Amino acid sequence: MAELFTRRHGRHLGLVHGGRSRRLRPVLQTGNQVHATWKARLADQLGHVSLELSRSFAADAMEHPLALAGLSSMASLTRLLPERDPHPSLYEVTLFVLGFLDDATVWPALYVRWELALLEELGFGLDLTQCAATGGNDQLTYVSPKSGRAVSASAGEPYKDKLLALPQFLARSSGAHARNDDIRDGLALTGYFLDTRVLSQRGEAMPEVRLRLAERLGRG
Repeated sequence: MAELFTRRHGRHLGLVHGGRSRRLRPVLQTGNQVHATWKARLADQLGHVSLELSRSFAADAMEHPLALAGLSSMASLTRLLPERDPHPSLYEVTLFVLGFLDDATVWPALYVRWELALLEELGFGLDLTQCAATGGNDQLTYVSPKSGRAVSASAGEPYKDKLLALPQFLARSSGAHARNDDIRDGLALTGYFLDTRVLSQRGEAMPEVRLRLAERLGRG
């Protein structure tokens, strides 16, 4: 059985004839971009899928273990989306991130933004554009774990031990380069909201592959 993330039909399942064959094994790899044709007698049936490889992101990532972990984490978290519920914006963001997996100076920051986009699609988007306390957009340094809104350095100073760090590359007015500690803080930020707003509500835990990714990226 294949699990697909499609532009127009969201996350979609289907049976694949000959999925264990020598011809299809390289195609049926996590992260590959494929052209898929789904057929079923009735719309609510599982149906069958025929596949043609468009781009082998999986094979490209095999040469970079950390990038492969990023790809696997994206695939694992995409399963949080409802079946057959279209998310075209997230689909485009996903393709964009996959296209940079061969550049370790770029893709980790893009991956953090992908998790922000996933939270948005799941209905738990963060507001990182202005301070929740003052309404300003200068020196945004923290994020409230309760509201998911940004907080400025001055407004958040008395409560900084209770707030999440906002890495500057995520401050939308900032063109700051993402350093290793920024990536760590970004993953802590998105991970917190994925865990508390999505996974825990479903009685699920953070996927192991995502935990390992955060650990490895946090080490720099």
